[in-house]
Amino acid sequence: MPLDTSRTEPHPEPAATHETRRRLEHARTTSLTQLHALTENTHTNEQLMSTQTSAIRQTLQDIDTAFARLEAGTYGTCRTCGTSIPEERLEILPYTSYCVTCRHRTTA
Repeated sequence: MPLDTSRTEPHPEPAATHETRRRLEHARTTSLTQLHALTENTHTNEQLMSTQTSAIRQTLQDIDTAFARLEAGTYGTCRTCGTSIPEERLEILPYTSYCVTCRHRTTA
């Protein structure tokens, strides 16, 4: 009687998960530093400061969502089409939820 050897796609190995967490923590720290610098600079145009603050807060929210996807085992999978997001893209934007194709569709 043959054993069923089919398996679901494995979760990232601990070393890969550790590296992903490191990238996400770095992105979070950088965003928090930028947010702090913006709030400290009283010479910045109010409209520009508001726009930049909103963008940084969105990035922080994206980072938190990426941590949740990592815990759920769905990190690295496009939320729109379900394909794997290329590792190169995740290295640059570790908090992205979309492959390049789907991201272009949402901004077009």
